[in-house]
Amino acid sequence: MRAFDFAAPHDVAGALDLAGGSSAFLAGGTTLVDLMKLEVMTPEQVIDINRLPLRGVRQEPDGLRFGALERMEDAARHPDVAGRYPVISQALLLSASPQLRNMASLGGNLLQRTRCGYFRDVTTPCNKRAPGSGCPALHGDNRGHAVLGTSDSCVATHPSDLAVALVALDASVRLRGADGERTVPLADFYLRPGDTPHQENVLRLGELVTEIVVPDLPWAANSAYVKVRDRQSYEFALASAAVAVDLRDGRVRDARVAVGGVGTVPWRLPAVEAALRAGESHEAAAALAAEGARPLAGNAFKVTLAQRAILRALAELAERR
Repeated sequence: MRAFDFAAPHDVAGALDLAGGSSAFLAGGTTLVDLMKLEVMTPEQVIDINRLPLRGVRQEPDGLRFGALERMEDAARHPDVAGRYPVISQALLLSASPQLRNMASLGGNLLQRTRCGYFRDVTTPCNKRAPGSGCPALHGDNRGHAVLGTSDSCVATHPSDLAVALVALDASVRLRGADGERTVPLADFYLRPGDTPHQENVLRLGELVTEIVVPDLPWAANSAYVKVRDRQSYEFALASAAVAVDLRDGRVRDARVAVGGVGTVPWRLPAVEAALRAGESHEAAAALAAEGARPLAGNAFKVTLAQRAILRALAELAERR
């Protein structure tokens, strides 16, 4: 780890005043500190934002609001989250160990970097870490990599479980920077790699995530998150599915479906949703999750795995009725 300056402002304005091109915000630190130790990230200044008033969970008429510094464990156990949006609670509880969930913030989870081994190994090329250096995963060890949203420059998988659930529910993030505040749908917040995989989201220099907003969706109480991984404890998804279904009189009136572990960004599946609304069988709808997939030599199994994760989530919801 390289030497750095440290600051701990008391308010958002103070944090933004300190932010610059060589600075990094520190919340729970469960990603940033690891990457600093590996020298994947080498900020000259670390700005501790834990004193900022950006916590809390509030159910309001227009939906659910999370402060960006709310800890994952607290958010998962909040009665409004567990009762009204179980897909969010389940995604959080499946995200990491209890120790990490007690430290990690919601905003930090949404901004965590990929778990691609090439990205984290500074002795290897990586277009995400060093633009133009290459992507060894294309022809190397790619079992855990993406099959959706990939490019010839990057096939790294987005790691956040929470982001998958939030994208399925049309959540937005509120951002604050030197130019003021703005709200961005989470589905538009993340960028597919294309030719610029080092640009992972639309955050501007020095901008801070302050709040997460989930629109009011009464039938989101009928939702589930399924995560398939190599081991049960503290492992990232090989494939996951966030599903919410409005089921009335035996008919699917509406649906929200997104998958994780298989895309370079959290991957919403409007074709699957439309098929469910049209009365197609679960199997026929889930089959559409493969549209646009570009499997590599080591990860073709992920296409089927994502489809089965969707089916399992739908089956869990059907059993609740």
